[in-house]
Order: sequence, then structure tokens, then C-alpha cells
Amino acid sequence: MAGSTGSTGGSARDSEERKAALPRFAKPPTTGSVIGWTLLSTVVPGAAHLRAGQRRTGFILLGVFGALLAAAVIFAVVIDANLGLAVKDGVWVTIVVAATIGALAWFALVITSYIALGPDRLPQSGQVISGIVVGILCVGVMGPFALTAGGMLTVRQTTNDIFQPEPGTSVAPVKQEDPWNGRRRVNFLLIGGDAAGDRTGVRTDSMTVASVDVRTGNSVMFSLPRNLQFVHFPKGDPLAARFPNGFTGDSGQGLLNEVWQYAEDHLGKGRGPRELKSAIGYTLGIKVDYYAIVDMYGFAALIDAIGGLKIRVEQDIRWGGHFGTAGTIKAGYQRLDGEHVLWYGRSRVDSDDFSRMSRQRCVMGALLNQATPSVVLANFGKIATATRHLFRTDIPRDLLEHLVPLAVKVKDAKTTSLQFVPPTIWPGAADWVKIRRLTAQAVKESERTGSGTVAAGATAAAAASGTTGASATPSGGGSSATPSTSRSATAPTPVRTPTPNRQSKAAAKSLKEACGF
Repeated sequence: MAGSTGSTGGSARDSEERKAALPRFAKPPTTGSVIGWTLLSTVVPGAAHLRAGQRRTGFILLGVFGALLAAAVIFAVVIDANLGLAVKDGVWVTIVVAATIGALAWFALVITSYIALGPDRLPQSGQVISGIVVGILCVGVMGPFALTAGGMLTVRQTTNDIFQPEPGTSVAPVKQEDPWNGRRRVNFLLIGGDAAGDRTGVRTDSMTVASVDVRTGNSVMFSLPRNLQFVHFPKGDPLAARFPNGFTGDSGQGLLNEVWQYAEDHLGKGRGPRELKSAIGYTLGIKVDYYAIVDMYGFAALIDAIGGLKIRVEQDIRWGGHFGTAGTIKAGYQRLDGEHVLWYGRSRVDSDDFSRMSRQRCVMGALLNQATPSVVLANFGKIATATRHLFRTDIPRDLLEHLVPLAVKVKDAKTTSLQFVPPTIWPGAADWVKIRRLTAQAVKESERTGSGTVAAGATAAAAASGTTGASATPSGGGSSATPSTSRSATAPTPVRTPTPNRQSKAAAKSLKEACGF
């Protein structure tokens, strides 16, 4: 009897323990409540477990989620304080690993939350419906993590493909404490290359040197015409001995946009960018540190990737063929897609090379002005796809983390521009000393002037006075040149507000003034 009583008591205790182990609902769960609490758990991990009475597990999940949020905030603050970290290879790998773990963790979270709610207590139809919804939810919560990991892998591969050293060259290690090696300015040659299907090799039809003050971000953009003739090379350069009286190339015309391909054909593959940097640096009297070239058609794809550019079109631009029969870009403020931006900058109809240079300068300025960090981040994948095989540079990969904060600094600082076009400089008979004088003066004004618009003062115009027309033959190395002039003239009178396409003022001025940003 006693044994029977003990057995009965034990069964009662077992029954009570089993009931205690079941989720403690105020009322039996419904299909909607199971689905709802599972959905809530994807946003507030642990909510479903707390609802099911599993408080310890629920609070642990909430604590882990809180720690992850805190870590994410700290990471965002660190990145915001040092944007260069956002392009470090190790950071990208960490993000990929974290996204992969996050996808698996949230998948497991959805499943465990659903099970904790006791779906087996639902009617069969409820189990089927809730199971389908939860299955879709599992795929949904993994999607953002998968996209993040895939995007980071794409960007990492793209970046590492682009920032590769030139064949046969060695790259000096970048010092973290002094990435610019003590330099106050760094000079980038920005090239628009035209490698259309009906042409052999690469023609560098757009050449601009961006000279950046690494302390303030103030920059000067020097635009050189593609038809600048008979440029010289510094002493010791292989082309200096071959062309002691100025570059003539294979055609005899000696246009600046022939230097790249001539060097590739006669000095070996990979020599094109080096020789073009050498020629342009010697012409301006500065050292060109790095170059970046983008194919014109690749540039159009890049513009499309950021959603087009808003540009002030000074006058109607007809495009297509020799007579502009394909279409017209109307005057006024226009948002142009990649194809029309390309035509705006390159159309020759009723235009000369110098008008095209002005429009191309405004395109570059518009890109700098409108490609904000938020726009770039929002379209990072498209930008990476557009530029992967269309962009070349000799900027070291390790310098990228220092280049990003410098670019942000440039965006918020003053950017001025100077074009070497008639009547200031005549491409067929350039005054090399005058070019260097104007370059030096523009750099000094950039360093001396704070942020904002450069006034149309007479300082740079005064620097332009003296020789203006004849070719000069540089002698010796370094940045010096001894001109031999055949005529002289006074400096052009500064004009306060010249039209963008016909500059008669030598002074550098802001892109805001020139292009109407």
C-alpha cells in the first residue's frame, strides 16, 4: 500500500515537472502569436524565449545582442574618426567573417525562437502555415548578411586588382606615421584615356594634375591640352636624349597625348605612364607622384553607377559625328547620365580643344562635388563593378587608407583650377618658363588662401608677365629651364568673370565660379 502510494506520488511529481517544462502561456498559443513572437525575436533576440518562460536563455540572448550593438557603435565611431580604416584589407576580411557568422547565428536564432514557442501545440494547419512563414523568415534574415559579405568580397577583390604595382617596379613601403614621406604636397596625374575600337593603343586625351596640400586639403588642378607640342623631358630620361629639342613622336607633330603610346611602343610595356608623368612634371616644374587613368567609356559607367551628374550646361551642346546629328544637350542645369556626360565633355561640334578642356574640368569638379561619402557607400557595389577593369593607377594599396581621409579633406577644402590654353599659353609654341611660373604662383596662392573662392586678383597675372609665346629648350636636370624666346608680350588683363569655355585670365579660380556648382 505504501509502495502504491509512493508510486502515485512520484507520478504526480513527474507530471508536475513536465508541465513546468512546457512554455507558460496565459492561454494556448495561436498561429498568429507564434509567428509574431518569432518575427519579434529577429529584431529583439530573446523575446520569444522570454514569452515562452525560458527567462535565463532569453536574458542571455538579450545581453549578447546588447553587446553586439555596443560593439557596432564603437566600430562606427572608430571608423568615423579614421575613415582610412574603412578601406583596410583586414577590416574588410573581418566584416566578411562577421557577416558570415551573423547569418548563421540569426538563422539559428529564428529556429530556436520558433521551437521555444511550442509550435507542436498548434493545430496541423497552424503548424504548416507557421512553418512556411518561419522558413521564409530564415532566408530573409540571412539575406542582408549574405549581401554584405558578397559586397565586401567584391570590393576587396576590385580594390586589390586596381591598386597593383606596375610590372617591373618595386613599391616602397608606406610609413604609417608619415605616409607622404615628409612632403607638404602630393601630386596626382588624372588621365582620361580614349582606347576606342577603331584606334591602336591608348590616347590620353584628358590630362589634369591635382596638386593637394596634405595639411589643409587645398588643391589646384592644372589642365594641360592634349595638343601641347614638343614637351621636354628631364635630364637622364631616355626620351630626353632621343628628343633633345622637344618630343616629336612618330608623327612629327609631337602632341602630348602621343607620349604614353610612344613610350609603350619604343621603350617597353609599362613605360607609358612613367614617361607621361616625367614629361608633365618637367613641364609644370613639379614632381608627379602618382597617376590614375580611366577609360572614357568606363567613366560613363562610373557616372551611371552614382546616378548621373548635375551639370550647368552653358550653351546647347550638339553631339554625334562631325555635325552633331545624334542629339543636343540643352543649356541650363541638367542631370546627365554617363553617355551624355561623356558627350558633354568630348563633343567637338562647334568646339575647340580648349572648350572641351573647360567642360571636362567641370565634369571632374561635379563628380568631386556630388560623389559624397553617402552616395559612394550607397552605390559601392555598382561603382566597384564599373571600375574593376576600367581603372589603372600606380598608387600603392597600402596608401589607400591614408588617401581616403585626404580625399574627404579635399572635398571640404578649396579647389582651384588653372588651364594652360590660349591666349595664356599657345600649345604649338609654349613658353615653358611661363607655365612653371604660373604653376608655382597657383600653388603659393592655394597654400596662402583659406577655404572658399579664389579672388580674381592680379597676383597670378603678374606672374604671367614676361615671355608668352616662343618655345623654350630646357637644359640640365631638375626643374629648371632656360628659355629661348622670340617674342614677348604683357600679361593678359584679368577678367573678373570669364566664361567657362573661353578663359582669358591666367589666375587659378574656383570650380564653383567657373562651373556654377
